[in-house]
Amino acid sequence: MRNNRGYIIIALMALTACSPKEGGKESYQSIPIVTKALQDTTSVYYADYKTYPEDLSKLPIGVFDSGTGGLTVLESLLRMDCYNNATGAEGSDGIPDLTSEQFTYLADQANMPYGNYASAGKLGYFRELVVKDALFLTKVPNRSKIVVIACNTATAYGLPDVRDLLSKGIPAVSVIGVIEAGTRASLDMINPDENAAIGVLATVGTISSGGYQKAIVSTASGRGYKGKLEVVAQPGLGFAEAVDMEKDYVDMKASSVRDNYRGPSIGEDSLSIDTKMLDRYKFSFAGNSVLFEKNGESYTRIQLNSASNYARLHLVNLIERQRVRNGNLPLRNIILGCTHYPFLLDTLKKVVEELRAYEKNGVRIYEKVLPADIEFIDPSVYTAKEVYTKLREQGILTATPATDRLNAFISIPASGLDAKKLDKDGNFTYEFKYGREAGNEVQSVDIVPFSIKNINPYNLQRIRERLPLTWSLIEKEIK
Repeated sequence: MRNNRGYIIIALMALTACSPKEGGKESYQSIPIVTKALQDTTSVYYADYKTYPEDLSKLPIGVFDSGTGGLTVLESLLRMDCYNNATGAEGSDGIPDLTSEQFTYLADQANMPYGNYASAGKLGYFRELVVKDALFLTKVPNRSKIVVIACNTATAYGLPDVRDLLSKGIPAVSVIGVIEAGTRASLDMINPDENAAIGVLATVGTISSGGYQKAIVSTASGRGYKGKLEVVAQPGLGFAEAVDMEKDYVDMKASSVRDNYRGPSIGEDSLSIDTKMLDRYKFSFAGNSVLFEKNGESYTRIQLNSASNYARLHLVNLIERQRVRNGNLPLRNIILGCTHYPFLLDTLKKVVEELRAYEKNGVRIYEKVLPADIEFIDPSVYTAKEVYTKLREQGILTATPATDRLNAFISIPASGLDAKKLDKDGNFTYEFKYGREAGNEVQSVDIVPFSIKNINPYNLQRIRERLPLTWSLIEKEIK
C-alpha cells in the first residue's frame, strides 16, 4: 500500500469546519517588524509612510518573488490585452492594458527557496522576509502604487502581514497575491453542480500551508457549489529550485550521485521516486539528467538532475494518486501553484498526453482521470487581470507612457558576511539560510540591480526564450 504523505484530497462539505469563521476572517496577530516599520524611527525597517505621494498614478507597479520565476507574472502584466484602454470594458483593443506603466521587480534569490522555511521551523523568520520584500517596494526610492506578491508560498504565509503593513501605513496601496487569482480562475471552469477534482502542483511550503486548499473551499462555498469537489495537492519538492538551477537540487557538472543532493529519492510516498513507476515518469537520462546507482538491474539510488525530470515526477505522482483514490472523478484543471512551473508547461502537457495513452493490461488506466479538456491554470494571467481591475477602480492607471519601464533587482549575500556562512559558490549555506532567527536587524543580504554576474546563465537563457517582453526590458540592463 502506498504512503500518501503530501497527498491531500478534500471534500467540500467535509471542510466547512476548516473554512474561515463567521465574519470571513481568521484571527490575526500583527508581527513585530510591522510595528517597527510603522513606528520605530530608529529601526532599519522604518518606512516613513507619512511622506508617501498622494498621487499614486505616477508610481510603478511593484512585484516580488523568491527568484526569477516571478518574471512569469511580470510577463503577464506586460502582455495582457483583455480590456479596452479607453473605457475599461472587457475585450481586447490591440493595445496591452498596462502599456504605460512602469515596474519594479525584486527577486529575493539569496533567501530562496521560500518553501523550506516552514519545514525548518522558521516560519516567523520567513514572514519577516516577506514583509522585507514589501518594504523594499514601498520605501524610498522604490515606492509603488500596488504590491504584487508573485510567489505562492509568500502569498500563503505572508499576505496577511503585508496587508497589515499597508492597511495601517498606506491604505491606498493594495496588495495582490497569486493564490486567490489562481483559485478563482480554476473554479470559473467548473460548473457549480459538477463533480470534479482540482489538482494543485506547488512547493512543499505552499502545500503544507493549506493556502490553496482553504482558498478553494472558501471560494467554492461562497459561490454555492453543490457538486462534489476534491482538491489533489502535490508538493513539488525541488521543482522550483531545479528551474532556478539551485545546486542542492541540480548540478550540471555532476556525473555521479552526490552527497549534497536534497531532491527526491527512491521511495513510495508523494515526494519520492517510485521505481515501479519509471515507465510512466519517462525520465530523460541524456546529459546526466538522472544520476543513479544500480545493483544488477535494480536501482539503488536515483537523483534527478534536470527541471524537466522534476516536472515529470511530480505531475505523474499527482495524477497517479488521484487515479488510485478516485479514478472515476476527472481532474478538470491543475493549478500551477508556483511561478517557476509555467516554464515547464510544454513538458507538463506532454506528460498528460503520455499518461492518457498509457496502457496497463490493455486498459488506458488514466483515461477517466484526464479528460480531453483538462487545463493547466497559470495564476499569473489572472493576477494580471486583478492588478488592472484594482488600478482602474482606484483611478491610478498612468496616462503618461514610461520611458524606463523596468527596474529589476536581486538579493545577494551581504558584502562582508562571514565566509563560513557561504558555500563554495558564494551562496548562503543551507544551515545559515535556515538557521536565522526573527527579530534581528543585522542585514544578511544586499539588493543590487540585475546583472550577468548574479543570474545563472541557464536562467537568462530561459528568460530570453520564454519571456520575450520581459527580456526586451532587461536585456540592455544585464551587464
